Amino acid sequence: MRTPGIFIFGMVLGPCGWIMELVCTVAPAWRTINNINGESIDLVLQQGLWDICKTYSSSQNILCGQADTQYFSAQIITIARGLMLSSLILNLIGIGVASAGVRCWTEYPQWTVAGVGGVLIFISGVLTIIPVSWYTNIMTTIPAASSDVRVGYCLVLGFIGGILEVLGGLVMSIGLCQRCGRSKPADRTRINVVRSAQNPMPPPARRDTVPSVSSISSASSAPYYSKHTETDFYRARRQEDSRPVNAYKARPYDSDL
Repeated sequence: MRTPGIFIFGMVLGPCGWIMELVCTVAPAWRTINNINGESIDLVLQQGLWDICKTYSSSQNILCGQADTQYFSAQIITIARGLMLSSLILNLIGIGVASAGVRCWTEYPQWTVAGVGGVLIFISGVLTIIPVSWYTNIMTTIPAASSDVRVGYCLVLGFIGGILEVLGGLVMSIGLCQRCGRSKPADRTRINVVRSAQNPMPPPARRDTVPSVSSISSASSAPYYSKHTETDFYRARRQEDSRPVNAYKARPYDSDL
């Protein structure tokens, strides 16, 4: 049996969203700060959930491990860390459960198990979108060394990954709705057997073969065999000879009279 399209859709979007979510969690580019007072013009400060890096556009050097106690002490950073880690773990569990339910190596998938995996992937996407949206909303209010604060690429990856997970999990969870109105193949066979026992099929109507004209003409060319034997023929001939002869017919010369 072919794998249902909704499972293929979910099993493709789920891992893709997880990869983008992982990059969003680890990379230090949730926001960038430019034009810092007292620093070089080409200096760009990248701030993430776990690390802060200094980059120079002229030399493309990256210096990570920068300390900023005021930034990491913000409430959004602590909450975003917990939600992103929970989302990564939950997405992995959802992909594992969905893979066991899809079962591409068997004839029929387990709709309920695959649907539960889709629900877990959907929740994982929601847990990703919440901190990313919240951080984007209050990004400029978090203490920074300059007022030139811009959106980093991690937020873009977080939005895309969360949307992919939400779509993939939502489509796979439709399997729960289809499972409610779908019976197993064994149940269908059992129902058909019961119905056939209650309403047996009538015997097929007998069809008599009528010979066609061509068959009759072909049969007439065959030699005809009578049921009477040769003895019966001579017996009938003898009886005919023993009958009395009409006198008038026996004497044709009487006509001359």
